Amino acid sequence: MAEHFRDDSVAAVAVRIDAEHPTGLVFDPHQPQLRITDLGAVRGDGIFETMLAVNGTPRKLDAHLSRLRRSAGILDIEIPPADSWEAAIGLGLEEYRARGGVPEELAIKLVATRGVEGEPASEDPAFCGTYWAMLTPVAESTRAGRGTPLAVTLLDRGYDSTAAERAPWLLLGAKTLSYAVNMAALRHADQHGFDDVIFTTSDGQVLEGPTSTVLIAKRGSEGEPPTLITPVLETGILPGTTQGAIFTAAERAGWQLGYGPLTPEDLFAADHLWLLSSVRLAAPVERLDQQQLAVDPELTAQLNSFLDQDLPVSHPQD
Repeated sequence: MAEHFRDDSVAAVAVRIDAEHPTGLVFDPHQPQLRITDLGAVRGDGIFETMLAVNGTPRKLDAHLSRLRRSAGILDIEIPPADSWEAAIGLGLEEYRARGGVPEELAIKLVATRGVEGEPASEDPAFCGTYWAMLTPVAESTRAGRGTPLAVTLLDRGYDSTAAERAPWLLLGAKTLSYAVNMAALRHADQHGFDDVIFTTSDGQVLEGPTSTVLIAKRGSEGEPPTLITPVLETGILPGTTQGAIFTAAERAGWQLGYGPLTPEDLFAADHLWLLSSVRLAAPVERLDQQQLAVDPELTAQLNSFLDQDLPVSHPQD
């Protein structure tokens, strides 16, 4: 068990993974750890995943680890095996138990970088980069804000819908550390009175949010469940773990599912619109640019109850 670096039980817990500690080593996240020549810091050359843990149980763990491997393949970065990441998360949870208890909700972030150029951390390819897991209690403001309707603006992402296939070096569809554009988009939205963003291609297809997946619903006839529709992956968006979990549960409940392509006109014409993410869950959209949209709190609650089931995630588009 690691030394207790902070007295308060709500402080973050960090766990390093390397060749000497393939199952993790707890370290103090408030002390310097990363070399300033690490390519993750100087070039954003790395990948990450963020998941929610409820009462000490990570949600959609297999799906997040699968997407981490997918991103690693796109960037050609070697990463530790799934067992190492799972053990590191488990070690982080044990550290909380040693401090007095695991917070009800934790955000767990897994990070892998290419490491220092020309200086692999190990001769073992699976541990030649820099790797860590960070466990942080979910802020009460985030939890309290779930379900609050959002005002969202559409922004051009700067490439067309064929870019992912035509230009694989753009790394579309990988969850990289290069989030400067995404954060700039959110700042732009905030400066213009919006809470969030939905990106579109230059030829008019809907992509995703800077930190979320897009989902729309179309009401069925009376007594029939709604149809849920999400954008196609071929445009280079991330396969959403939250969206995948909702679709799995919705399909079991007899709901109809659909996959774009979607256009902004489809969003405006939808009965309901949400942004989905692992920690914020299903966030309803009440305004898209200058158009008001209908919000259904009961339907939003239903989507989030699907997430409580924590079923396996599948992406038929993959």
